[in-house]
Amino acid sequence: MSAAILLAAVLAAGAASPEPPRERVDTSWVEPSGRSIRVPAGGDLQEAIDRAVPGDEIVLAAGGHYTGPFRLRRRDGPGWVLIRTDALDRLPPPGGRATPAHARWMARLGAASGPIVSADPGAGGYRLAGLEIAPSPGTFVHDVVQLGGHPESEQDLPRYIVIDRCWLHGDPARGSRRGVALNGAHLAVIGSTLTDFKEVGADSQAVAGWGGPGPFRIANNDLQAAGENILFGGADPRIRGLVPSDIEIVGNRLSKPLAWKEGDPAFDGTAWTVKNLLELKNARRVIIEGNLLERNWAHAQNGFAILLTVRNQDGSAPWSTIEDVLLARNVVRRSGGGVNILGRDDAAPSGRARRISIRNNLFQEIGGGAYGGAGILFQLLRGTADLVIEDNTAVQSGSLIMAEGEPHDRFVFRGNIAPHNDLGAVGTGTSTGAQTLGRYFPGCEMRGNVLPGGPARLYPPGNHFPRDLESVRFVDLRGHRLRLRAGSPFQGTGPGGRDPGADLDTLCAALSTADRPPDCGPDHGSASR
Repeated sequence: MSAAILLAAVLAAGAASPEPPRERVDTSWVEPSGRSIRVPAGGDLQEAIDRAVPGDEIVLAAGGHYTGPFRLRRRDGPGWVLIRTDALDRLPPPGGRATPAHARWMARLGAASGPIVSADPGAGGYRLAGLEIAPSPGTFVHDVVQLGGHPESEQDLPRYIVIDRCWLHGDPARGSRRGVALNGAHLAVIGSTLTDFKEVGADSQAVAGWGGPGPFRIANNDLQAAGENILFGGADPRIRGLVPSDIEIVGNRLSKPLAWKEGDPAFDGTAWTVKNLLELKNARRVIIEGNLLERNWAHAQNGFAILLTVRNQDGSAPWSTIEDVLLARNVVRRSGGGVNILGRDDAAPSGRARRISIRNNLFQEIGGGAYGGAGILFQLLRGTADLVIEDNTAVQSGSLIMAEGEPHDRFVFRGNIAPHNDLGAVGTGTSTGAQTLGRYFPGCEMRGNVLPGGPARLYPPGNHFPRDLESVRFVDLRGHRLRLRAGSPFQGTGPGGRDPGADLDTLCAALSTADRPPDCGPDHGSASR
């Protein structure tokens, strides 16, 4: 490896950091200040919605059934209309997560066609709490809750709507396409469980948004869907220049049941169309933090858990972009691949993916026989800008980095622990290490990494290449406890003298208690942090 290549590979051009959200959704609980409108089981909920004014609450009977569909109306003036079960005190308090085990304390909203709940153009100021919302048995619907379909102007946007501690689900046998369509402003799904969003031959999502500007908050939910558990983009917005923005995806569990996986003992007999756990196609200023993402396999896609892939989906939105994304303090495990990033749409004109930071994440059981896929940790295609990957710990079966297309500007890869495996950093038409870095990542910074099994001669100085993963001296490699053991030779060898890999104390603190992996247990074996 020449001195010139070494110098270019170790000096970064100063990658720019992601801009955080400019606005955030306020999901604080607000006590009703007006009337309490009680609707008995089987009563006319729509009539109550039609006459409610800001400050009122609509109280439904726990265990009661209400037949829709229902529409949230546009109201003038500030304040909220709360629609809730009368047994809300039997559910977790605000900030907690409701599950199907709480269903008997919820009021059930259903319909034989969808959407079951939708919002009139410009509707806003609603909070739905403690509700089970699902299609009538045996019924397939496209949207269970539709907060904006394809808004054509700012005036059409639904605003200030919060789904709080609810259970939304498709039909267990037939599925449903989508749990919540988020196409408005100041919309949130919090503390809820969304299940059985699945379809054969088409994409399905627990939560998806494409036509609203945001902000959005998706927090502390259990989200299950076959296609993409969460998706932003995927259809061109009708408002010119719109990019869904100011998005918080925090503290959720995103997973797919093994009952949907062919060949697994739990398989239920239907091969639902499986793609990924989280995908951004058109999004700006996004925080993805403190989530558990698990169980995704190669089926209708190649198995990557997370896709950040710029798409001008229908060809009419050339402004589509992915920029200012922070992916931090997440656990990604049991998946056919790690993260796939596409810098530009390869089918239509688009913007460029830029200012993306992937740091302090834990990747476990990526690739291998159980979940298919090539086990690639990071697939980087078509020239991103300002992509920083740092302080992550990973165990994957395939390549560390796979590159293709245009070069990536101001790329940083530092302070990570991950096995090199056979190919390490490789690209289409280039060999492992120096040739790939020179072709696809000119001027990159690559230092402070621990890459077991790799050939040091093919990489910049300042990285470490122990013989194998065992030599890193994790607390318990076979038990997936990936903290550095006391006395590991790599303590303090990361950038700035810190330990390389994920800081598991701060990572664990960001996760919901119910979603923490073995490394977050009381006997975690932490030695240095």
